[in-house]
Amino acid sequence: MWSRITETRIPRHMRGGATILKTKFTKLANIRYPIIQAGMAGGITTPELVAAVSNAGGLGTVGAGYMNRDQLRGVIRAVKRLTDRPFGVNLFAPQEVTFVVEDVQRMNHYLDDVRESLGIEPSPQIEKYAESFDDQIQVVLEEHVPVFSFTFGIPSSAVLKELKYQETIVIGTATTVKEAMELDEVGVDAVVVQGSEAGGHRGTFRTDASHALIGTMSLVPQVVDHVSIPVIASGGIMDGRGIIASLALGASAVQMGTAFIACPESGAHKLYKEKVLESHEDSTEITSAYSGKLARGIHTKFMQGMRSYPGEMPSYPVQNALTRDIRLAAAKRGDPEYMSLWAGQGLRMATNRQADAIIQECVQQALNALGNIGSSGKEI
Repeated sequence: MWSRITETRIPRHMRGGATILKTKFTKLANIRYPIIQAGMAGGITTPELVAAVSNAGGLGTVGAGYMNRDQLRGVIRAVKRLTDRPFGVNLFAPQEVTFVVEDVQRMNHYLDDVRESLGIEPSPQIEKYAESFDDQIQVVLEEHVPVFSFTFGIPSSAVLKELKYQETIVIGTATTVKEAMELDEVGVDAVVVQGSEAGGHRGTFRTDASHALIGTMSLVPQVVDHVSIPVIASGGIMDGRGIIASLALGASAVQMGTAFIACPESGAHKLYKEKVLESHEDSTEITSAYSGKLARGIHTKFMQGMRSYPGEMPSYPVQNALTRDIRLAAAKRGDPEYMSLWAGQGLRMATNRQADAIIQECVQQALNALGNIGSSGKEI
């Protein structure tokens, strides 16, 4: 199928243009196309989605940040049953959990009005704020996952050394040039450069996240000029035009998340998918209301209501744990106004096509974009 697309659906003079889709990263990861499906945590990245992307020539990624070790092992093995192609697992780099007890109590009580409206118990006791990174990474190592990516910081040198010993490809996440340079220095194989357009949590780890909201087009070439490893562009990229633009800026691949949320293989809630398909480029905002960490998502009543919170909001992952029961209850009741609907700014381009069809169309659009640029005398 793929060779037929490349050879028969583009102008003859552009048939060699497909070679631009072969990059340092596609060679490194042993994939056909420079397209990574983002590791979106929270159940979106089902084994079916990850395998479909990998089978279509991209790199599927399990968003495993909220999985315990048994859940993660089960998902990895399910992916392996569905594909023999490379795939990845994404985790949150471990962070020190610090909080003021009074701030947590105040927030918990403040959220009780929302809980009452959803018919759930007030002020629940939180037993665990986050899953054990040590347990998660042990599963990644034991299962010999081909690609490991991380965000929110940098794992220990010991962890990175173990991954490298197993010849696992390691990918970090940066939102500034300085962060990308630090990741390069510790020896990661590639770096995802997350522009401010990207949906979901900001991967910032060396500055205040509100000071690291640089757009993808501005950030990518600056990072490319300062690191020696392949750069993966992320943020607002939804189709083949975004791929070609990213490659022109010096990126070696792209990472796409919002583009896959509404596809049939995605585990996103039905109402979440509907919101993605009906929302527009001005429908998102960056908020810390759900998790205590800045993240971009579709505007909701919960975001609006939390703007007037008078106290100090607990940081991630404490706030994330405090709102978990609200998000789960809202999903169960079918009320998207209290769900976290993470999405990037490319919403108008989202579709509900199957994952392999999204990859196929992206490749075709990329080649068409090259054809338009290369056609002499043609206005673009």
